[in-house]
Amino acid sequence: MVDRVRALGRYPQTRLRRNRRDPWSRRLVAETVLTPGDLIWTVFVCAGTGRSEPVGSMPGVVRLSADLLAEQARTAYDLGVPALAVFPQTPAEAKTPDGDEALNPDNLVCQAVRAVKAAVPEIGVICDVALDPYTSHGHDGLLRDGYIVNDETVDVLCRQALVQAEAGCDVIAPSDMMDGRVGAIRRALDGAGYERVRILSYAAKYASVYYGPFRDAIGSTGNLAGGDKRGYQMDPANGEEALREVAMDIKEGADMVMVKPGMPYLDIVYRVKAAFGLPTYVYQVSGEYAMLKAAGERGWLDGDGALLEALRGFKRAGADGVLTYAALDIARRLQG
Repeated sequence: MVDRVRALGRYPQTRLRRNRRDPWSRRLVAETVLTPGDLIWTVFVCAGTGRSEPVGSMPGVVRLSADLLAEQARTAYDLGVPALAVFPQTPAEAKTPDGDEALNPDNLVCQAVRAVKAAVPEIGVICDVALDPYTSHGHDGLLRDGYIVNDETVDVLCRQALVQAEAGCDVIAPSDMMDGRVGAIRRALDGAGYERVRILSYAAKYASVYYGPFRDAIGSTGNLAGGDKRGYQMDPANGEEALREVAMDIKEGADMVMVKPGMPYLDIVYRVKAAFGLPTYVYQVSGEYAMLKAAGERGWLDGDGALLEALRGFKRAGADGVLTYAALDIARRLQG
């Protein structure tokens, strides 16, 4: 006994591994908990009925016609996913330099919103406000003499937001990064009687290379034709500027804010949540999703496990929720 006591003195009394030993104890001491209620399902809607089209650069992701999306919305809700975010694949013939289809009350997004809310009124529907799915040049705003003009674009975005609110959208999510658009949209919504419609601002949206598969999915890659959006989206080198952007959007009336992309910007997620305490979301963008899924398909790593680890990382960094294409698969895994 004396020898054992002497031996024990050479080893630590505090052993953090004790709580890691069993699954039940790991669950008890978990600091970060991810649930289906933390997920927003990002979806693509296409024209027609009964259509389901795979997105080649995003394994496991399909574009759905509005009727099939409404059916899948019920599945999402039953899995505990509280909301979905809708993005359209606008037919090429409907795209114009000024993105007029964005103002069509019967465009694909509005069709999808009405179909989903009719089928599953309990689920939240988030609508992107930007012109890139509708412009023949692929930019988020109005192009004048090679430059995306700010104030004229904001006027159109306000009209787009009203069209979406009229269709039944619950949350307007401006992703265009024009200055002053949150305040303008808030005034437009309130003035039209839509004061209950929330605004989730893409407050810190970076000019990232991780958006490529998304542009394939909505059909804007060819429209952009090698151009970039660095004149209005944020420089990946900047962090302090992100806090200024978020502060401005909160002052203008944003109910929630977002950081986009996710994994390369966890520091920004942390800083935004710590500085403002507002509901803060992060978008696991198409490139993040695609690289993990593709690596999984090739057997280089556990793709679904990597997605789950990334989502927990977002939560640990301070995000209140995550927009992800993997929402249904992850929700099933969390429930199982």
